[in-house]
Amino acid sequence: MNTHKINWINAIIGGILGTLAFDLVGFAFTGQFWDIAGLLGEKTGLGFAYGLFGHYSNGILLAVLYAGIAPSLIGPNWLRTLVFVTAETIALVWFFMFPLLGGGIAGTEMAEIIPVLSMVRHWAYGIPLWYFVHQYHQQELAIE
Repeated sequence: MNTHKINWINAIIGGILGTLAFDLVGFAFTGQFWDIAGLLGEKTGLGFAYGLFGHYSNGILLAVLYAGIAPSLIGPNWLRTLVFVTAETIALVWFFMFPLLGGGIAGTEMAEIIPVLSMVRHWAYGIPLWYFVHQYHQQELAIE
């Protein structure tokens, strides 16, 4: 029986820092920081603070979800993270969020670079996620 337990603190830190990495890559490409938070606040009509809370809460939720399912995935930890983040981007962003926002599948009706930019941003999110869910935990075990 698998008795894997989620390290909640590491998952939450990974989600927050991953979302920050996502935002930093977005800023590097677009010159706008917290563009997604602003978009969420605008589309919901609840303002920027709600958008920011929702954006970072989503990053945390995805990190906790990943921490829970990662042991069930196959391959090295870096590949597990890469596959999860890529699949999440395609399923939840390209085929759900972008069409919901009127941007078409993968956001191609917004701009041709959108699918690439959204994937690169999510891969950046995956780096702290991988570190805190896998590497940091392994370092803790080695210290004990």
